[in-house]
Amino acid sequence: MYLATYALDVTLLLFLMWFIYSSATVYIYRKTPFLIGIFLTLMVILAYAGRIMAGPEYWHLRPLHIWLNILGYSVTPLIPVAMALIFDRTLLRNHQFLLLPSLVNIAATLLSPRYGYIFRVDAGNHFSRGDYFFIFVAAYLFNFLLLVISNLEICKRHHYPIVKELVALSLFTVAGTSIQLFYPQTHVAWHCVVLALLLYYLLISEFDSSFDPLTGLYNRAAFEKAAKHIAESEAFSVIVLDINDFKKVNDTYGHDGGDAVMKAVAATIRKSFNHNFTCYRLGGDEFFILGRETDRAKIEEHLRTMTANLATVRAGGIPLPTVSYGYSIFQAGKEMDFHKTLKEADRQMYHHKKIHKAGSGAGAATPPEKPAPQEPLL
Repeated sequence: MYLATYALDVTLLLFLMWFIYSSATVYIYRKTPFLIGIFLTLMVILAYAGRIMAGPEYWHLRPLHIWLNILGYSVTPLIPVAMALIFDRTLLRNHQFLLLPSLVNIAATLLSPRYGYIFRVDAGNHFSRGDYFFIFVAAYLFNFLLLVISNLEICKRHHYPIVKELVALSLFTVAGTSIQLFYPQTHVAWHCVVLALLLYYLLISEFDSSFDPLTGLYNRAAFEKAAKHIAESEAFSVIVLDINDFKKVNDTYGHDGGDAVMKAVAATIRKSFNHNFTCYRLGGDEFFILGRETDRAKIEEHLRTMTANLATVRAGGIPLPTVSYGYSIFQAGKEMDFHKTLKEADRQMYHHKKIHKAGSGAGAATPPEKPAPQEPLL
């Protein structure tokens, strides 16, 4: 029965490898660590299946039994490391010392046939855990914690809205693998890992499809989805930005030059707003920002920071155009009409764009006019 379930796991992982390899939604730089993680999982599952087939009743297969244990216990802690690289490609490049627990575990595993550190296989081909089995457990848990912390840090740094999903997947995987650590006869760990990998793929596919491929900001579909999920009890702000005279940039520098300018403007916008704001490119030269911040002074401070950052980049020799903007705030407690809030921000933006076209450029250099105190827009 166990062999049949492991065969199902292997089949699912092979299909998953094909899906990832041929996927047009998963970013290419995520594919390599994802495929490595799945390949390592396949190796471990095959090793566990081989251990069942090379059990005590086949005493003449003792050398194979030993090598399968070496493979399984050496590779298992490396799987979370590979998965961590899906989001953070520079993790090991900048922190090679994080591999130390895995290297200690590999060394202890390689010495186990002689000293029984991680496991023992006696002369009768009977398997048992070694006196220092905790080294394997510690290495695996350390790397899994590394995966969780790394993912959370990347999500926080780039304002990714999938923290809850990643935490839920992590808890599910830890729970499944922990059961087998304490009750080895259950054989559920790798079924949980395979299911977690499948769910991880679905999450990553949907996540990556929500980005604009040119700028790396969230796209229109992501904005519309976020707008639908704003609750009436939730106060929020919306900022509308539009690049001034972008057609002249394309006419002067060509579309490649226009793309480079678009990337630079988008990167500057993203850098200028903290974790309370999420930036979107709606298409063309139009950007929206949704924020949890509803203090006008703080919103305008971020907008001034953006204008200053654009000027700094421009002073460095990159011909960035100016940006017109407007914002609107919804205070919770009223019946919500998101489109009305958005329309007010859009009206402000076009007001400042007209000022820019009139020759002053004030729409990009100064914050929008402060409205007189009033009731919430909605």
